[in-house]
Amino acid sequence: MDILKKLENKERLNFDDAVKLYDLDLFELGMIANQIREEKHGKKTYFNINRHINPTNICKDVCQFCAYSASRKNPNQYTMTHEQILEAVGNSSKNGIKEVHIVSAHNPHTGLQWYLDVFKIIKEKFPSIHIKALTAAEIHFLATEYNLTYEDIISKMLEHGVDSMPGGGAEIFDEKVRKRICGGKVSSEQWLNIHKLWHNHGKHSNATMLFGHIETREHRIDHMLRLRNLQDETGGFNAFIPLVFQTKNNYLKVKEPLTGQEILKTYAIARILLDNIPNIKAYWATSTVKLALIAQEFGANDLDGTIEKESIQSAAGAQSAHGVQVQQFVDLIKNSGFTPVERDSVYNELKVW
Repeated sequence: MDILKKLENKERLNFDDAVKLYDLDLFELGMIANQIREEKHGKKTYFNINRHINPTNICKDVCQFCAYSASRKNPNQYTMTHEQILEAVGNSSKNGIKEVHIVSAHNPHTGLQWYLDVFKIIKEKFPSIHIKALTAAEIHFLATEYNLTYEDIISKMLEHGVDSMPGGGAEIFDEKVRKRICGGKVSSEQWLNIHKLWHNHGKHSNATMLFGHIETREHRIDHMLRLRNLQDETGGFNAFIPLVFQTKNNYLKVKEPLTGQEILKTYAIARILLDNIPNIKAYWATSTVKLALIAQEFGANDLDGTIEKESIQSAAGAQSAHGVQVQQFVDLIKNSGFTPVERDSVYNELKVW
């Protein structure tokens, strides 16, 4: 097969080639992806000790795929106070977290300064904790709400202590699909532009892709290749995170979740295509811990982190509400035949277990 010859010669695959990868046998695909993974990372599987905080679920946008937003099926609206957020970070700091990951809904009532003050008080009280915060979708929302540019919002984030950006809000880049699942939200081009601006400051971010809803394989390939193109330009993405769609409590009415085989093929193809993004993360909160561990043999080299508490994916049925204990994480990785490596938020190695 021409594709296999190209891969042997380490040639980049184009769109048509990449779509055909899905036709390969799962284990053949896995062997190719695993070889690339081992060339880059050996048998290391990365994780970090982190805490997710989702400060508010009140949202101006109405995304069909979302089970978290209080504007739809979730009647239990909440907004945390700064004191509650600081208390949560304080409690988690005793457990050794290195990162706080702050993502929430697009709340029109809290105000821009409310977000910025959250970052400021965390950084002042816990200067060594890395703040990963505000997706491109949130930045777009705030810029639109306050008639500011993306650069204005990014500058304020940096001034108030944000260290890196998460990859959320990308969903799937095809605009026809976006119109159906998240119409009115940040567009694909806007998402890419916001990350480009962030990278231009010498800062890093992650990139995600939500798959397993109404998108096609072709849409996934298009999404990955657009990320590859931006990475060629900026080099600012630390990791690519394929997020497995959670089927409960939303309006898309996807009856059957993806098979494990389709999920693993997608991880493997991501590793093959994204030659310039160093890490592929199997985010266990959406894929389950067991499948995320199997994915380490299909190109992935990261599991995300201990999380402690998580509200967005668990609202849609994921088993991630209370995180995973560090020792349990380490044992799971070792029992799967990999070497657990604790990392910081930008992939500096902190401890090899």
